[in-house]
Amino acid sequence: MNSLLENKWFKFGLVAAIYLLWVIWLNNFWWLIGLVIIFDSSITQRVHWAFWKKKNPPDGQQTKVVEWIDAIIFAVIAATFIRLFFIEAYTIPTSSMERSMMVGDYLFVSKTAYGPKMPNTPISFPFVHHTMPFSSTTPSFSTAVHDPYRRIAGTTKVKNDDVVVFNFPEGDTVAVNMQERSYYELVRSYTRNRIWGDQRTFGNIIYRPVDKRENYIKRCIAIAGDSLKIIKGQVYVNGKAQKEIPGIQYKYLITISGSSISSEALEKLDINRADIEGSDSRYILSLTTEQAKKMDGMKFIQSKERVTWPAENSDPAMFPNDSKFNWNLDNYGTIWIPKKGVTINLTLNNLPLYKRIIDVYEENDIQIKGDQIIINGSPASTYTFKMDYYWMMGDNRYNSADSRYWGFVPEDHVVGKASFVWLSLDKNKSFLSKIRWERFFMSVK
Repeated sequence: MNSLLENKWFKFGLVAAIYLLWVIWLNNFWWLIGLVIIFDSSITQRVHWAFWKKKNPPDGQQTKVVEWIDAIIFAVIAATFIRLFFIEAYTIPTSSMERSMMVGDYLFVSKTAYGPKMPNTPISFPFVHHTMPFSSTTPSFSTAVHDPYRRIAGTTKVKNDDVVVFNFPEGDTVAVNMQERSYYELVRSYTRNRIWGDQRTFGNIIYRPVDKRENYIKRCIAIAGDSLKIIKGQVYVNGKAQKEIPGIQYKYLITISGSSISSEALEKLDINRADIEGSDSRYILSLTTEQAKKMDGMKFIQSKERVTWPAENSDPAMFPNDSKFNWNLDNYGTIWIPKKGVTINLTLNNLPLYKRIIDVYEENDIQIKGDQIIINGSPASTYTFKMDYYWMMGDNRYNSADSRYWGFVPEDHVVGKASFVWLSLDKNKSFLSKIRWERFFMSVK
């Protein structure tokens, strides 16, 4: 057996077979050229591929420096390969997914679930996203080479209620001094001329390709082809109420006897005092259904009422940011989620919903002349979508910048499926008490 494992032809055959399977999965047969390198390094050894090493050193050993370089090169290549094709680590920075995902959760995201997405910008600094370490403005990538969207085969497709990591759709344009806010929301608030003219406040305005836009994590509420409507905070997909998800939080108005809620009660309910709004015996709390039920048995609770926006109170911040659509966080839609290959009738009434898709995501030239829609120079009364789209919402429904504010997520923005939490740290605690042991290796649902 040992002699077989040491046989150079056996090793070549094994490595070549694995490599060939990878090329077939990649569906890019130019990579078959790599078999020449594998054959030469295993059998003929004509070329010194590991140029950083001495070939046949006198004592048979490399220097310590060369050994370290060899180890670093191998680690970088292996880690990059794993991150690109199989699994990548992410952290939860905001509370938009609480209580399903907690701030301080470190999770692995599966790239194989929906299929690895090939980089649009393959020339980039390893292990960083869009900005170089120790800088807030220097890009970590080059656009000298820019590849179109391509995704290789995955094990499944995006389904309703999956927790998905994706590139922020409105992250194509960024004001570097206010990167935490959407550029388009800034334009609506301050006007484009103000933002481009006041670099001291807003900084340079930069562009980011799809794969270098900020990573978001939300729950996919509706998939391509679905119709979505929200009535008094209840989500309906294709006319059916969304299934109960334990981590979803809603707003409740709580009236108590006394002036404040005790620390013991907050600990029992697992509520952080910093998350409480209100005073003088009346408070607004974000609660899951389970937390709300626990309050029913507490003697100091005088009343508990679910709070929602009245349907008649429209919110101009809601997508598509058009006065024709009088929607708000709790009363939204009906809206249809575009599906690849489906043709819709296009009118001035529904154009605000799909204009960004047609113009930006699917790269058409769109104009409005009088009461006519012009696409790529020709009048258009219909449009056929080129990609699937998704509707993403946070489980913390009233503290989530999601599709209700910026619309659809194109399929080429989808990064992967949240798989499991491998570490969870509570920033409000210290030392070992920071560790949330109960969340270790918890699967994401």
